[in-house]
Amino acid sequence: MSSYHGPSKKILCVHLPKPKMSSDTAEAPTASWREGGVPGSSSSGARRWKLPLLTILGLLMAQTLLYYNYSSFYGAHHWFVVPSSSLRLKWFSDNSTREPSVYSLSLGGSGRDNNRHRDTTPPCPPIPPSLKQERAHRELILGGRYRPENCTARHKVAIIIPYRNRATHLTVFVHHMHPFLQRQQLEYTIYVVEQAGGWPLAWLLAARTWDVVVSGVEGDDSFNRGMLMNVGVLEGLKHYAFDCLVLHDVDLLPEDDRNLYTCLEPPRHMSVAMSTYDYRLPYQEYFGGVSAITAKQFTAINGFSNKFWGWGGEDDDFFNRVRHHGLNVSRYPSKVARYTMLSHKKANPSPDRFTNLRQGKWRFKTDGLNTINYQILKTERRRLFTWLFVALART
Repeated sequence: MSSYHGPSKKILCVHLPKPKMSSDTAEAPTASWREGGVPGSSSSGARRWKLPLLTILGLLMAQTLLYYNYSSFYGAHHWFVVPSSSLRLKWFSDNSTREPSVYSLSLGGSGRDNNRHRDTTPPCPPIPPSLKQERAHRELILGGRYRPENCTARHKVAIIIPYRNRATHLTVFVHHMHPFLQRQQLEYTIYVVEQAGGWPLAWLLAARTWDVVVSGVEGDDSFNRGMLMNVGVLEGLKHYAFDCLVLHDVDLLPEDDRNLYTCLEPPRHMSVAMSTYDYRLPYQEYFGGVSAITAKQFTAINGFSNKFWGWGGEDDDFFNRVRHHGLNVSRYPSKVARYTMLSHKKANPSPDRFTNLRQGKWRFKTDGLNTINYQILKTERRRLFTWLFVALART
């Protein structure tokens, strides 16, 4: 035993004898060390390839996860390229013309590598060519009119849209409806009938005896959907000999091409299943939203009533007129007649709608197309539709 004497404490070192090992177990430690791969031993090469192998497997797993996540989101097959200069992953669509740099994930590398794509491609044009513009619809005749080029259409259809203060809805509507209607090989024209509003009252007064209702001046109760429908039909029939009329709200988009915009013998209620009603018919007599009727039938029932100012009632009165003249109402199955309703603020119901609805049967012959009082203030044949700006008068 030895000891060390320091200035303030002592440290004792004890040397213990090594245990003796028998001849049977003398080689055991050496064998166990070799299995673990002691550096410098003959098994140290076994560990040299384990780390690269695990690294390669980890990269393959990461690429596989990114592959399936991206494919499930974009619905296309892609592959990965790993350049040797840097750890930079890119994926490319095998059937797409999109630029790879938009979908690249840079995990390293120099700034020169990151800007390689930017340096080798020409600059984008000042005006992107993919923007949707009215003049881009070369297939349309001015006024939102279309005729198939490879065949003669069996139906000539006027799409009548009563409109006020729905610019966003109108943009979505026309860009959705033109391809939809063209796939059905129809000859059609879209009419947007806008009720006058926001203009000086003196300018709108075309006749001194008129009490012109100006939207925005007298409030929301001034909107008259039925009168705008009547105006659109009367003015449209002056332009062309349409045999079918589709009376259409601007906030409804058809979802199924099988929902044909044509007129059968009975009038047809088209918007059977709307998203806002969980794709269910609100009630059996519902005839609002979108309906199709021949021009002859519309004239025979005297069109819509002119008495319904404000929201509600005019479509129920129109249904009563159809039934009063012995016409049945047909509907496509709900799985076909499906519509998406664009979100909007609900208007306040008219307090007079129930009174006008009860008295409607006495006015079928004296309230409608033959008594409407209006004046067209302006007509424009735009690329996507024909715009009618109209002043309505109470009678």
